[in-house]
Amino acid sequence: MKKKILIMGLPGAGKTTLASKLVPLINAKWLNADEVRKEANDWDFSDEGRKRQATRMADLSEKLKKQGNIVIADFVCPTPKARELFDPDFIIWVDTIKKGRFEDTNKIFVEPENYDVRVTEKNSEIWSIKIADLIVPYVWDNRKPTAQMLGRWQPWHTGHQTLFHEILKKNRTSKYYGEGCKRCWR
Repeated sequence: MKKKILIMGLPGAGKTTLASKLVPLINAKWLNADEVRKEANDWDFSDEGRKRQATRMADLSEKLKKQGNIVIADFVCPTPKARELFDPDFIIWVDTIKKGRFEDTNKIFVEPENYDVRVTEKNSEIWSIKIADLIVPYVWDNRKPTAQMLGRWQPWHTGHQTLFHEILKKNRTSKYYGEGCKRCWR
């Protein structure tokens, strides 16, 4: 199981919002870069400061992981070196904007060559469900509520998609949309 998860991307891309939705779905511990920097009173964004932050996030994540937790860390992690220092088991790249709000970060940000999930739109409720199933696969439980969509055949449209997403949010039965509903996620 993937235990040390990095949610990375430019400032303002939606990392923290995605983390806030994903954490409860997989019962993870959450490390937010701004909160960690605040606790350390370290607001140095130089190259050395960024390396120090990546190492700090890695150390805190490892400590929580060794206690048996799944850990989600959301931070920019702008360079290959920062990602190497953090050493995640699973990378989620939030690629929803082309420029962040800090020019110095935009200049040094290197798009990751390797990642497990690339989030390309700001829709954290749906992405969090999809990603949760990749990290902790859903196990069917007959005691949980279910939903069934019945009706005559007609082309799939936005109304169906909205109903389907509401069912997934309420029941987290996302494993069963799998192959039959890939067009939902276009």
